[in-house]
Amino acid sequence: MSEKTPVDFWFDPVCPWAWMTSRWVLEVEKVRDIEVRWHVMSLGVLNEDKLDQLSEAYQENMRPGGKTWWPVRVIVAAQQLHGDEVVGKLYTALGTRIHNRGEGTNRESIAGALADVGLPADLIEYADSDAYDTELRASHKEGIDKVGQEVGTPVIAVPGADGEQIAFFGPVVTPAPKGEEAAKLWDGTLMVASIPGFYEIKRTRTAPPSFE
Repeated sequence: MSEKTPVDFWFDPVCPWAWMTSRWVLEVEKVRDIEVRWHVMSLGVLNEDKLDQLSEAYQENMRPGGKTWWPVRVIVAAQQLHGDEVVGKLYTALGTRIHNRGEGTNRESIAGALADVGLPADLIEYADSDAYDTELRASHKEGIDKVGQEVGTPVIAVPGADGEQIAFFGPVVTPAPKGEEAAKLWDGTLMVASIPGFYEIKRTRTAPPSFE
């Protein structure tokens, strides 16, 4: 049997567009021989040097300790205390509650997600703790170092022409493609990654995230 192709995926659980992309890449796992490796990044870290460019409400959420930090801190704590294998499972539980069910980012949705995957309830305490912020920032930096500056979440790293990973922001898509459509987008992602000089394709988004 051939080895599965590793795909590294950086996400912030509060981002609806990262959630869309993550559901697509899980569909790809069903139709292509890949294995997704999950990593956290943080919109709070990403925006900490440009808070003055954000609205007052966004500033409050993005500052360390703001609610944007709560889910990602809990995921990192769970990873450090219970292993890498919990990251994807907890992300799915969080994203389902935050996005699909519309519960939003709050302590109740985080506590519910922990219960959904059988993780200890006291992990919620890390929402307000900087105990693992060093590890959070290191994971964030790893993704950003691969893709470069002036991007958001998600970041996905796939094999390029020479076997080395090529990282992109995105793909940004809604709704998340399924079946053969998911496979087509994956094949296209690999195709552009195989072109050494390829950097970007982009158009204005005209539809909101669809969680169906």
